[in-house]
Amino acid sequence: MLFSEILGHEAQKESLLDGVAKGRVPHAQLFVGPEGAGLLSMAISYAQYVFCQNTGIENHGGNSSCNSKFEALSHPDLYFVYPTAANDRVKSKPVSRAFSEDWRVFVKEQPYGSLFDWYQHLGVENKQGQIGVADAQEIISSLTLKSYEGGWKGVVVWGADKLNTAAANKLLKMVEEPPEKTLILLITNQEDQVLETLRSRCQITSFSALSPQIIASGLISKGCSKDIAFQLAHQANGNYNLALSMFKNTESPFEDWFVRWVRTAFKARGNKGAVLELMAWSQQIAGTGRETQKQFLRYCIELFRQALITNYGLRDLTHFVSQGDFDLDKFAPFVHNGNIFLIIRALEDSFFHIERNGNAKMIFSELSLTLTRLIHTRPKSN
Repeated sequence: MLFSEILGHEAQKESLLDGVAKGRVPHAQLFVGPEGAGLLSMAISYAQYVFCQNTGIENHGGNSSCNSKFEALSHPDLYFVYPTAANDRVKSKPVSRAFSEDWRVFVKEQPYGSLFDWYQHLGVENKQGQIGVADAQEIISSLTLKSYEGGWKGVVVWGADKLNTAAANKLLKMVEEPPEKTLILLITNQEDQVLETLRSRCQITSFSALSPQIIASGLISKGCSKDIAFQLAHQANGNYNLALSMFKNTESPFEDWFVRWVRTAFKARGNKGAVLELMAWSQQIAGTGRETQKQFLRYCIELFRQALITNYGLRDLTHFVSQGDFDLDKFAPFVHNGNIFLIIRALEDSFFHIERNGNAKMIFSELSLTLTRLIHTRPKSN
């Protein structure tokens, strides 16, 4: 991957390249930023620039053999580690190496893809992946060997916040005392979830969400019309992967789930039939994978916030476009200063318990009953 192929982040590109030109390549670096900002692509491109020892941001120079190996994600001195879970093919003790072919396909097809996309690719979206001690030991073993190409060797750890405590502690010594010409690139969307002792020993490069203009330009290059590109770019809220998915008409049931949920919750007070319908809805959502449930809860949080903004007369600042017949303007008056904080807290609490393997049916049932009460709460007087 080339820097010229990565959307935005011009200041970060310049800083990273300047460090290489001056011979200042920190051995342990942490790339931090939101989903859909291209952190994985940036890490691979940066590693390619360091390993291939070229100048020229556009084509990385003339080391064609090295560049070709990077394009195929098969350079023998660069290792990839990422969250995994057992699936139909790898039934026990999953480690990154066992999914290397899946990984190459995923990165080539979805270079801006999310952890949720990766789990779907593996068919494990009903599980929560992690990076365990076996992967950490493999990193150490690989980086202590002599490089095949006689130059740099390194590892890209995608989803560094999924390193369990034992794995992070095991990797710590390698970060503190790496062999010469070793590059360790950690990537995370949740900096505060990375072990503090590990995080403090890395040079951190922060990346922001992509602007609507940059996302739109990326969509236009994929054949999207200008008007649709800017509409999707605003709706994606800085996430190019989401914008691209919407452009490709990737179907998501989230809006239908949300509409059914809030409409049923609104009529459920004193209505036994509606309460039973809410329990059926809860059971349906509980039957999906945990990562799907977490994504849906994030979707709900964002949509409630969009409704609040709309209610306060700032519709121009919202980016929601219904894929069906949901009217945000009609829904917005029910989201206000009297209930928004309690609704968001309930959603975040549900996310917390889902992430910790709580009983999904009970969690969504309680959340639904809570919404039934809160959706009828009146605004606070000024």
